[in-house]
Amino acid sequence: MQTIQKIVRRPKIVVIGGGTGLSVMLRGLKEKPLDITAIVTVADDGGSSGILRSELQIPPPGDIRNVLIALADAEPLLRDVLKYRFNTGTALAGHSLGNLMLAAMTDISGDFVSGIRQLSQVLAVRGRVLPAANRAIVLHAELEDGSIVTGESMIPKAGKAIKRVFLDPVDVEPLAEAVEALEQADAILIGPGSLYTSIMPNLLVPKLAQAIVASEAVKLFVCNVMTQPGETDNYSVGDHLEAIYAHIGHHLFDYVIVNDGEIPPQVEAQYAELGSKAVHLDLDVLTQKGYKVIADRLVLFRKFLRHDAERLSHHIYKLVENWMLRKR
Repeated sequence: MQTIQKIVRRPKIVVIGGGTGLSVMLRGLKEKPLDITAIVTVADDGGSSGILRSELQIPPPGDIRNVLIALADAEPLLRDVLKYRFNTGTALAGHSLGNLMLAAMTDISGDFVSGIRQLSQVLAVRGRVLPAANRAIVLHAELEDGSIVTGESMIPKAGKAIKRVFLDPVDVEPLAEAVEALEQADAILIGPGSLYTSIMPNLLVPKLAQAIVASEAVKLFVCNVMTQPGETDNYSVGDHLEAIYAHIGHHLFDYVIVNDGEIPPQVEAQYAELGSKAVHLDLDVLTQKGYKVIADRLVLFRKFLRHDAERLSHHIYKLVENWMLRKR
């Protein structure tokens, strides 16, 4: 009789990124038997996060808040309260209550990371949520015409092709716990999210990139479904990966997970009005460069296109499980 192999402990997975795509995916991953650490960008400078960052001198809380809510086991009403955004009032308009709570926790505990940890306990978060650094960073972009744009929120508005992005300070120190999580990881997962403004700010933190390169974990990239105006206009899947290579100097990934499901014409038309279209799957290019490609119908459409968190997390877990069984 054939012996059925099983992994003997929860795999440790580190998920890196920011933005809505990361939060959607984490809602699916938290249902799997995984030990999750999310490393989240601190480059955001727009909206409520930008105001709190500027006025209170704290890292921007918005992406952290979204990830905490995604991983929380809290009651639905509490999650809705944290997402609530004030629409009136001179001082409160535009602020989400979750951002204000993170700012309050930071002030009470004296430290942003401690504030995240305490709010995680209140929300019964499944896993750890860590900022890429314990300070805000400034993101710059050099455009193809040689001009420089400063600020994460301003880069997509420039309307020109991006040559590279870079941080200020260049040598920003990562959170020690984030480096340790990468060193202990069985799997490292990057994306989905805005390539230049959510993913790159994490990878450009020098010691984080070094830890990813040195890791023997299985490394996965989840590509966005749609291009993003002002960031990835006309990009293929391969273009996303080449941009990461150009910044880091290494081909990081073992597997690339992409959507090959059909997008309804009316949805394509809706996105085209915004200057966005489906990311082209250049399968031949990817396989020639040694990437193993997992392609499946991974999108859902309600008001917006989003990854199918359940189907996506199934693929991720199977890849991680198989990797660990091969290592035994």
